[in-house]
Amino acid sequence: MTGGQGSGRISPDDFRHIALAETVSTNSECLARAREGDPGNLWITAARQTGGRGRRGREWFSEPGNLYASLLLVDPAPVKHLHSLPLAAAVAVHRAIRRVMPPGSPEVAIKWPNDILIDGRKTCGILLEGEALPDGRHALVIGCGVNVAVMPATGLYPVTSLRQEGASISADELFAHLFVTMAEALSTWDRGAGIAAIIDQWKAAAKGIGEAITVNLPDRSLSGRFVGIDEDGRLLLDTGSGAPLAIAAGDVFLG
Repeated sequence: MTGGQGSGRISPDDFRHIALAETVSTNSECLARAREGDPGNLWITAARQTGGRGRRGREWFSEPGNLYASLLLVDPAPVKHLHSLPLAAAVAVHRAIRRVMPPGSPEVAIKWPNDILIDGRKTCGILLEGEALPDGRHALVIGCGVNVAVMPATGLYPVTSLRQEGASISADELFAHLFVTMAEALSTWDRGAGIAAIIDQWKAAAKGIGEAITVNLPDRSLSGRFVGIDEDGRLLLDTGSGAPLAIAAGDVFLG
């Protein structure tokens, strides 16, 4: 993904993949390779993580049997367009999971900004991290943790796994789908030029639009009606007083 904005199509052939037995964190591994000069478009998967992490520094359950995959992108878009990349990542993972679910299985949906739910229960978290590199490039990593075979006993939200929901596939088989769907989503996103199409796809898969939700912020909780997202991917919350609030980050509880 080089050149100017909107510089052409991306295909799975543009990406490399390194599979590790174990690492501290696939996100950390990607960033370390970027610092060493890796050109990007590199997937790293691991059978097990010893120090996986979720949003806000939370520990991420990382037992064998699940998918732990991170994609390193280098200079994937002008900085002003990077805020919309989490939406493209969510669309890609949602599509991959839907492709492996058996007929008649429960609904697969996206919970803002990029958790994937099956029948209302979390089965995937996506963590994006980035840093400026010494040579002036910018590294951005899309980390995906999917409960394929096992799931944590407790969490912030109700959880499930693909196996629990009837999908008898392996982490490697799911990754083969994700390898393709992420290339498709990034091609549509087109370095930020295709954000309108991505937002349409995200909304079509989203859970809770039009419904009452609560958003926990670091300093307070807000309740209201989830009326959609704006062009920057921020959640729009109608609290009943004035214009909807645009929220950039928070923990969403549906219903």
